[in-house]
Amino acid sequence: MFSDWKQEKATAGLVAEAQAVADRLAEAKPHHVEAHAAAARFWAAAYLAEGQDLHLLADWPAADRRRFIAAAQTKIAALRKARSYDSSDGLAAWLHTARAVAEPRMAPPVREMWQHLMGAGQNADAMAQDQMDEAGLPADAGRRAPKGFAEAD
Repeated sequence: MFSDWKQEKATAGLVAEAQAVADRLAEAKPHHVEAHAAAARFWAAAYLAEGQDLHLLADWPAADRRRFIAAAQTKIAALRKARSYDSSDGLAAWLHTARAVAEPRMAPPVREMWQHLMGAGQNADAMAQDQMDEAGLPADAGRRAPKGFAEAD
């Protein structure tokens, strides 16, 4: 019984965290949303170059998603320690997405977050392309929401 309560408390915290991101994006200045969207697109391209399509997180086996979540949390902590906040925010978008696949209560705020990222201005695409070029990543398919988190899904 205590473990059920503890799990419920943890899940509620993750839902609140995802909602806080969506709320911040709703209130953010356009350049902040663009930077966040560009970083999310950069991370999608970086993982795709390694053979992992983040846009298809919903199709990944649960064990692979858990490994991604653990690795992303570690990488985000390192990026924040290095004060690379835009990059860590972009990877955090994918972290929330992976969590939402496993926990349906997280889907609404994560879907809202992706709507804000997809609605970012044109500078987001140019910024993402610059980041990908600097990292030597191949061209990607452009800005798109992950499977299950687009408005039409």
